[in-house]
Amino acid sequence: MKLNRSTDGVITVSFLLVPEYAMVALLSAIEPLRVANRFAGREVFRWQLLSEDGKPVDASNQLAISRPLALSDTALPENLFICSSFNPEKHLRMETVNWLKKAARNGCKLGAMDTGCYWLAEAGLLKGRQITLHWEAAPAFRERYPDVQLSNELFEIDNGLITCAGGTSALDMMLDIVQTELGHALAVKVCEQFIKSGIRQKSDKQRIDLAARLNVHHPRLLRVINHMENSLEQPLNSSQLAEYACLSVRQLERLFRNHLGHSPSEYYMKLRLNRARQLLRSSGMSVSEVALACGFGSCSHFTRSYKKQFENSPRDDRG
Repeated sequence: MKLNRSTDGVITVSFLLVPEYAMVALLSAIEPLRVANRFAGREVFRWQLLSEDGKPVDASNQLAISRPLALSDTALPENLFICSSFNPEKHLRMETVNWLKKAARNGCKLGAMDTGCYWLAEAGLLKGRQITLHWEAAPAFRERYPDVQLSNELFEIDNGLITCAGGTSALDMMLDIVQTELGHALAVKVCEQFIKSGIRQKSDKQRIDLAARLNVHHPRLLRVINHMENSLEQPLNSSQLAEYACLSVRQLERLFRNHLGHSPSEYYMKLRLNRARQLLRSSGMSVSEVALACGFGSCSHFTRSYKKQFENSPRDDRG
């Protein structure tokens, strides 16, 4: 995607910093622009940091970069990325959402890193567009914005909108922009400066392959686990899972015990409760809403199971 250029021909990229943003994503986005300027031998890109009130913003690592510009003290941006990470619902401000709407009407190219797409969703700017965000934040986002098309890719470019999963995916997103603006050869030179073996494509997945993540390589067992991870809201029983994998229930039980040390039902419960904890800590959903989203028919059953797993009640474990 080509970005907007200023009247002097330089591409100005603005980053709106939201409290608890991930500094690794911000620096992964800025550094490729700096190196691209160096190899191009001219100023192709410039960048600026914005905050809602012009004060330094603490990142999730409790560090802050000095002297951001206040939204009220700068012209509407030409290209803007919203930098957010933890607790996005806590930091949403309607004044900022309205400012984003105004920027979009003014022709600003918009983007988001990690959970920055919360602001775009609140501004009504995601209709008919596909986006991505960090895999850990995706369940809560889906619950709040069920109509938004969400992918699991590193970054998405759709109809003038660019989003990425945060972390080092911001580097790959910016390398793609550098490649569009300055060509493949220069983008590869920039990539090599960061000791990267290659430019990841947007279609690359965020998470480590399931087999590598679990150190499990039995194809039918992996098929069942993948099905479990995608069916947390309406969990299946062991007979249904065994049928899905073309196994007997006894064979399925043996595979889980041998490779994972749990029965299928125990492992499934662990997945559902981990998802519940994630939703409790990263969304404004009520305990009953979280229970339903994780396949529990009653709050009492959910609370008992949660206490057994984490030694805390769901209410005590909110972020």
